[in-house]
Amino acid sequence: MEKGKDIFMRTELLLGTDTTRHIACIRVIIFGVGGVGSWCAESLIRSGIGHLTMVDFDRVCTTNINRQLMATTETVGQLKAEVLKERLLTINPSADIVAIPQMYTAETADSFQLDHYDYIIDAIDSLDNKVLLIRRACDSSATFFSSMGAALKMDPLKIDVAEFWKVKGCPLAAALRRKFKKSQIFPSKKFKCVYSEELLENKGELPLDERGIPMRANGTIAHTTAIFGFTLAGLVIQDILKKQ
Repeated sequence: MEKGKDIFMRTELLLGTDTTRHIACIRVIIFGVGGVGSWCAESLIRSGIGHLTMVDFDRVCTTNINRQLMATTETVGQLKAEVLKERLLTINPSADIVAIPQMYTAETADSFQLDHYDYIIDAIDSLDNKVLLIRRACDSSATFFSSMGAALKMDPLKIDVAEFWKVKGCPLAAALRRKFKKSQIFPSKKFKCVYSEELLENKGELPLDERGIPMRANGTIAHTTAIFGFTLAGLVIQDILKKQ
């Protein structure tokens, strides 16, 4: 059997040949390929997305291993976007995958031509940068989906999708809305978010930094971040089907 010939056979059976070919032409950019974004990226590639850009400045560290797809004891210290690109190309060597090891900030935002993409996925957790990305993505011609906070969650049945202003019980969403209201600069269009109303507390002790001060971190677990990522990917595929 020719290598790679039947990669998307089961997808074609489900969606049809024309739809599968259409999915291969779709361009997606993901900002942040950590606990949520990495799973979203792989799901999109396995679903047949042919053009994927991944933006993440960070390197794999040992504390990523419990929940980030490309994080293993062998990839510690490597750039997340580059490591994930290598993995995704072993799934579909024909995919056009671009890894950009950069942080999305006010200083770098203009370097991203967001109108070039069909879909923009937000999976970053820096509050100010997330606010900026939401504004810029909503001003673009692309369809935009965003992940709210996936930390301190355990129950997969509580993960849901809602329009941003209707998200309930999520501290990150509340903080974003406060930012928008304070500046009076609001997203120019509605967009869907993946979120959970569940909010647990850390039960373990926070590690200390080099100054002996407890680090700021919240507990996370793989099945939760993965479901957030898979749900984002599912929103993309469902939207593609709806627009056909």
